[in-house]
Amino acid sequence: MPINSLKNISVPVNDGQKNGTLLMPKLQYRFRVVVSNFGNSTDLTEITKQTVDVTRPNLTFENITIDAYNSRSYIAGKHTWEPVTLTLREDVNNRVQRLVGEQLQKQFDFYEQASAFSGGSYKFGMAVEVLDGGNGNFDTNVVDRINLVGCYIESANYNSLSYATNDPVTITLSIRYDNAIQTEEDGVTRTAGLGISVGRSTANTTINTSEGPTPE
Repeated sequence: MPINSLKNISVPVNDGQKNGTLLMPKLQYRFRVVVSNFGNSTDLTEITKQTVDVTRPNLTFENITIDAYNSRSYIAGKHTWEPVTLTLREDVNNRVQRLVGEQLQKQFDFYEQASAFSGGSYKFGMAVEVLDGGNGNFDTNVVDRINLVGCYIESANYNSLSYATNDPVTITLSIRYDNAIQTEEDGVTRTAGLGISVGRSTANTTINTSEGPTPE
């Protein structure tokens, strides 16, 4: 009789079962980047195909200190989304270089030295999708999708050339954005993560001041 011990490869939790089956983790290399309204081209698949790596959003809340009689407490202030970094391979047809150049020119015309009229005329959208590994005859499904809204290129680094390396030529972009929302593959449905509806905290909301979960 076979002994099934895989069900024990997990962490015991107090939910009525001694152990739960360990879930499949998301893998860092199963991803793609999709951009919209980037540059002047309608075919932006080259950005997706030539992506080397991308960072995911980092969020920081400023601290507000409330001084009181013998002590102080802290509440969350305004938040800041840190820029993400996108590294692209350049191709011999200059498609990536052209697309990046078009986007930069939308933000500022470097030949005429003329700036864009407003942010809405050059900002683009960007999605970072975690995939399930499907390909070819097997459909690719999106496990997780982060939509970056109101993006623009904060800095563009065309990197370096060297006789002593076999590495491809790359362009590294630092991308600033206004907001980040997690959705399903359709880009609209919000079921988990950033943007999910949990209700707005009000003065009538009960505040949990416990030091941690209560043991059962």
